[in-house]
Amino acid sequence: MSSTERTRVCVVGGGPAGMVLGLLLARGGIDVVVLEKHGDFLRDFRGDTVHSSTLTLLDELGLGEAFARVPHRLVDQLGVILDSGPVRLGDMRRLPGPHKHIAFVPQWDFLDLLARAGAEEPCFTLRMRTEATGLVREGGRVAGVRYRTEEGETGELRADLVVACDGRSSVLRAAAGLRAREFGVPMDVWWFRLPRHEGNIAGAGGRFGGGRALVLIDRGEYYQCAFLIRKGTDAALRARGIESFRQGLADLIPWLADRVDHVRSWDDVKLLDVRLDRLPRWHTDGLLCVGDAAHAMSPIGGVGINLAVQDAVAAARLLAEPLRRGRVTGRDLAKVQLRRWLPTAVTQTVQRLIHRGLLDRALSGRISVVNRTRPPRVVRLLQRFPRLQVVPAYLFGVGLLPEHAPDFARRTPASAPR
Repeated sequence: MSSTERTRVCVVGGGPAGMVLGLLLARGGIDVVVLEKHGDFLRDFRGDTVHSSTLTLLDELGLGEAFARVPHRLVDQLGVILDSGPVRLGDMRRLPGPHKHIAFVPQWDFLDLLARAGAEEPCFTLRMRTEATGLVREGGRVAGVRYRTEEGETGELRADLVVACDGRSSVLRAAAGLRAREFGVPMDVWWFRLPRHEGNIAGAGGRFGGGRALVLIDRGEYYQCAFLIRKGTDAALRARGIESFRQGLADLIPWLADRVDHVRSWDDVKLLDVRLDRLPRWHTDGLLCVGDAAHAMSPIGGVGINLAVQDAVAAARLLAEPLRRGRVTGRDLAKVQLRRWLPTAVTQTVQRLIHRGLLDRALSGRISVVNRTRPPRVVRLLQRFPRLQVVPAYLFGVGLLPEHAPDFARRTPASAPR
């Protein structure tokens, strides 16, 4: 049975960008409906990094104390593992502001926190198990979305503005005919977990050698591991068998040899098809794309969540008043892209340089920090001048243009939901 409803803003996608945008607009008195196709947020190996500037945003929204009660791990350094031991490359302790660290937290806990905050706002509606299937057009502009529930019910939700927060495979972006510019990437990523023992290295670090690369993210009792492989080689490498994979881990970081059997089968190893792209134009009349729908990021630095959240904050601040007037123009939407284009483009450029200058060479066996007595030049520079370690820390922990909550969305901890 089909039905037609109406709201001021329809946000498609209940990820970090969609939930933050929905919450902020609702606090501004704007009716907003967030559509999320899944029944919960429980999806493993999604982006779990909450950066310093996002933690500051949570404080401004009155959610800092609630976040502190969510199980999480704080990391204040980034580094690489050499034969001589771990070496720090980024020092978060040198960052300005109250949060001199980044937080690793399961994304579902972060999204549940935002959902609870949204539920306190009368203008906020979250519809789970509801998938946007296409766009509704009227008079040459986007006027809403078509949706289908998990039970098979269909309908239309009309809106003054539709915001695509449905990720790098955005259905709405494709329906609008918006095409992204693709940037080549040298790798895909295998995600898995290994136990972390008392006294093992803390923080986050990477190890490169023999055409292999592994990143360890300290999650307290375990490491969230990212094993980098050449782009498109997943099937061929899996065909070699799980024992070959375990041996590769042990060869790369010998002190992990006593726990590689915790990867019982390939079912424990999840593939991330890495993409890096950006829309030349993030909007069309009645539709705005933000987050991964506008610019898919490499997992380098874990910056995807941070940029998506910053997009959402900028969109809420710049569009709240036009939405209250009942008319959002193309010029209004262009202001969001103009605001967020530079930090997005610069961050992606840095990621591309890391891809080309380090990861492509490392995965091809042309560069290694395994069995080397002399570390790469950039490592030596950051060790000789420790104050320079604030540069990578700031770029990845804060970002080029951090956004702050608009006044209408700010709350004190006492007034925020618990």
